[in-house]
This record gives sequence, C-alpha cells and structure tokens, in this order.
Amino acid sequence: MTTALELHGPPHVQRYLDTDGEDGYHWRNGTTILLLFTKGRKTGEERTNALIFQPAGDAFTVIASKGGAPEPPAWFLNLEADPDIEIQVKGDRFPVHARVATPEEKPAMWAKMVEAWPDYDAYQQKTDREIPVVVLERR
Repeated sequence: MTTALELHGPPHVQRYLDTDGEDGYHWRNGTTILLLFTKGRKTGEERTNALIFQPAGDAFTVIASKGGAPEPPAWFLNLEADPDIEIQVKGDRFPVHARVATPEEKPAMWAKMVEAWPDYDAYQQKTDREIPVVVLERR
C-alpha cells in the first residue's frame, strides 16, 4: 500500500479523511498537513486541499504558493470569496476565518513556514506575485 508520504492531491486528501489524519497528517520532510475545506466560488461545491501548515498561537498558517505560479491557487481565490471556511487537523474538523497575514505579521510567519518547507523561498523567487501567508483563526 502506498504511504501518505508518497501521496499528493486528491489521493492524499482521501487517505487523510479515511484515517482522521492518522495517515496523512505527517508528510514529507517532517511537515504537518491540515485539510482546508472551501466552497467553489463558481460552483458552490465543497473543495478540499491538503496543505502544509504551522501553528501560530491559537491559529494556523498556510502559504498560497502554487509552486511559484504567476496566479494564486484556486483554494485561495475561493477563500477570498468566502473566508469563513473549515479546516481539519487530524480528526478534528472545525470552522475558521481566513485572512491574509498583515505586513507586520508576515515576516515571522513566512520564516516559520520556510523552516518547515524551504522551497517556499524558491517559489517566491519564481514569481512576481507576492505569495500570501494565510492565517486561519478559529471561529
């Protein structure tokens, strides 16, 4: 059987859901993963993404990098349209409010995320778009 460390995208999401994060929460290079549930801004259908995260006090941070693509990931556009979403950390699914980190918050949050996944710096260098740090605060 394929381990969650080898999974990406929908198969990773499904394994995480099936095991309440038992298989999928821990991922490559020691990172931790949460599931982000947004509503499609065009379809209204639920969309789920597995994202690297770091705790930030009582909140959680994720990066809207899309690997340094010139456009943001669809999940980021969805939460811009409706920032009141849900996340799942291991077996705990709960409502959060998503917002972009302020210019004052971003440097420390970015540094913590880069510590977890150093490629974020390379992704930023690939694009002219300022890659946002997204703060997910419990509602």
